[in-house]
Amino acid sequence: MDVQSQVLHKTSHDQSHVLSQLLGSIVNDSIEVVDMTQVLNEDTPVIQLPEPFKNTGGFQFKQLSKYDETGPVCYWNDFVAGEHCGTHFDAPNHWVTGRENASVDKIPVKNLIGEARVINIKEKCIENPDYCLTVEDIEEYEAEFGQIPKHSWVLLYTGWAEYLNSEKYFNTDRDGLSHTPGFTPEASRFLVERDILGVGVETVGTDAGIAHTFDPPFPSHHIMHQANKYGLAQLTNVDKLPPKGAVLIAAPLKIENGSGSPIRAIALV
Repeated sequence: MDVQSQVLHKTSHDQSHVLSQLLGSIVNDSIEVVDMTQVLNEDTPVIQLPEPFKNTGGFQFKQLSKYDETGPVCYWNDFVAGEHCGTHFDAPNHWVTGRENASVDKIPVKNLIGEARVINIKEKCIENPDYCLTVEDIEEYEAEFGQIPKHSWVLLYTGWAEYLNSEKYFNTDRDGLSHTPGFTPEASRFLVERDILGVGVETVGTDAGIAHTFDPPFPSHHIMHQANKYGLAQLTNVDKLPPKGAVLIAAPLKIENGSGSPIRAIALV
């Protein structure tokens, strides 16, 4: 075997060993697989926008057969769901500022996988449900856990997933305004400068409930999608991830020209 062949053989062996270690660690539970996805059913909450906006549809299920005369050997169903229903992915073309950027089917598959960086603002959100991540919050996080790297997901831990089946999930007041946490425009710009993949939240959308009052309105959508970044909404089990080091896989359906998709979000811890 010549030198080049030996190098290629060793490289192949090393790569195989790394994958074998990964799979073995998943099987023996030394790497935990965390499901970060809400159950998708007809009670799954969807974002509610004021007029004149049209709202995305919820999840609808229609049974086709279940081992009966319409299909004696099979159980299967049709379903209808909005692109932004349940735990879902926002593609850059979802927002007017990203209209020339990628649709969900054009996103490189490697961009669906990245390190998860989790910023904990739960106590601040308990005190103020309108709380939005600031640049100072990010700098405090980076002082403790290191600079947020390129090609990572930045997830907000707000504790909001705990309210999923209660009225507090939307936290709507008498005037119809929703009070849920999100991002300041300055924080969104700061994260774009870090060249992250995108952001993830436990709330129904990646912007705060009062984000229509910001400049620009809905800054997470406006700034992230303008920069060809992504959004993940309605995540669960964010509290089961460490502040750094977990791997997040967020795989949307490959909908042609789609603006987003329900996902099964999985983290390796």
